[in-house]
Amino acid sequence: MCGIWATFGVTGGLTPTCVKCFSNIRHRGPDAWRIEQDAREPLAILGFQRLAIVDGRHGMQPMRLHCYPRTTLICNGEIYNCKRLQKQHEFQYETNCDVEAIIHLYQRFGIEEAVTNLDGVFSFCLVDGEKNKVYIARDPYGVRPLFSFHDPENDVLAICSEAKGLLGLKQNGSPNSTLGQFSPGNLQVWSILESGKVKLDYTHQYFTPGKAPKFEPYVPENKLIDMNVNEKIAYLLEAACRKRLMSDRRIGCLLSGGLDSSLITAIVVKLAKEYKLPYKIQTFAIGMGDSPDLAAARTVADYLGTEHHEVQFDENDIRKDLDNVIYHLESYDITTIRASLPMYLLSKYIKEKTDTTVVFSGEGADELAQGYIYFRDAPSEKDAHKESVRLLSDIYLYDGLRADRTTSAFSLELRVPFLDIQFTHHYLSIPPKLRQPQNGVEKHLLRSSFAKSGLLPDCVLWRHKEAFSDGVSSVKKSLFSVIKEITTERLQEDDIQYPGLQPKTNESKYYRYVFEKSFPGQHNFTPYYWMPKWVQVSDPSARFIKHYAAK
Repeated sequence: MCGIWATFGVTGGLTPTCVKCFSNIRHRGPDAWRIEQDAREPLAILGFQRLAIVDGRHGMQPMRLHCYPRTTLICNGEIYNCKRLQKQHEFQYETNCDVEAIIHLYQRFGIEEAVTNLDGVFSFCLVDGEKNKVYIARDPYGVRPLFSFHDPENDVLAICSEAKGLLGLKQNGSPNSTLGQFSPGNLQVWSILESGKVKLDYTHQYFTPGKAPKFEPYVPENKLIDMNVNEKIAYLLEAACRKRLMSDRRIGCLLSGGLDSSLITAIVVKLAKEYKLPYKIQTFAIGMGDSPDLAAARTVADYLGTEHHEVQFDENDIRKDLDNVIYHLESYDITTIRASLPMYLLSKYIKEKTDTTVVFSGEGADELAQGYIYFRDAPSEKDAHKESVRLLSDIYLYDGLRADRTTSAFSLELRVPFLDIQFTHHYLSIPPKLRQPQNGVEKHLLRSSFAKSGLLPDCVLWRHKEAFSDGVSSVKKSLFSVIKEITTERLQEDDIQYPGLQPKTNESKYYRYVFEKSFPGQHNFTPYYWMPKWVQVSDPSARFIKHYAAK
């Protein structure tokens, strides 16, 4: 998880406001930082906070190549097909840094073809000094974060990995200025004017969930022809994990003991042995007291033979870090904050107590494979498919946001194989009826695809769905109850009228109050409260759905 930051059209150079904004994302890249201003583009400033994962010596940014000295790149991402692109197009790389591929693709094919040829996760800003153009793009599912600030009255543009790196500019901008998430699967082209100010040329949406990749896929399509549905799923998920092993730092896995994280962990452990990695895969589980997740994760770790770490947390930890979680999330969504607390505490432990920097996780499976309990109430298979696509389109606002911010807060690099482009394309191409819950079992198709693999014991492979915030809870007292008590206790004013979404419970009122202290007036960061569909509930927790087995 690196951090990128850039401004275009801001007069006064590197002002104290700019320096403060840039320093607000220091946690994303603790290994090194650089900020540059080119005399030929005097109102353009590019900054980079680096977490070194690949090519520690030559991977610093902003990046320029000897062959293209007027093209400058800052990118937070991993390009998994960088070597395939090099071979396919005979690119002459100058570094071992994977994001260099972006510059070569742009110079050879132009920006629109460049972004569609990237197999990876990324947020980037590319400046072409010869054409006086600025290009901004974000990966298809928004795995890597990106915010943009635009002040149309002053022709100013700024981008950053997190909103906290732009808030100072927004507060000093014109009343019509905007600050918000840069949409995943989108590309913007801007012109640098003679004055150094910028104007938007156009925005192009190059991806929607389930779209077939335009790049040469990691697994050739002809290799899948003779496979049945289950075989394809298993093969492509393993391939998604395989390409994500690219790292010069130690790899570990977040392990809740649920299906998603357990499958990813099992595959990573298998591949680590195949590649003879010089260390055991570390696994990390968190819970309160006698939580179900700790017990299930222990079963998986013992079965796979990992170096397992268990982290216990209690009410005092929640009291201490609740406000910090909201600050890092830049959200006031109820279920996102609840689920982020244990993930934040687990990431803190990994950073402070281990040498693991790259962590695999199971995000994306519930959205893709219809894993949420409420999918059992879908009126039709068509409705279920539409909901799956909607969830994937918005994952960057909720579960994707949680996963990125809780790990990047402690300078960890997150890998999410379930959101692989080739894998999601094939999974969403499967007939909708097969993807629905079967016999009351969610993600039945995904589970059955690994039933004969031996990767996991059956008690884990077929473990019923639990909300993460419930699975980590003690049997004696739930995280849900603890949070309710703390937020009710802390809430001092409960009659504040806010713009945008209006909080209704003490918990949501407290979250909004804390959010507004750090991000005043930015209610658009949370466009709606995440809630289950097709069920009549007033709280996002799965525990209020009639089918929920963990009650």
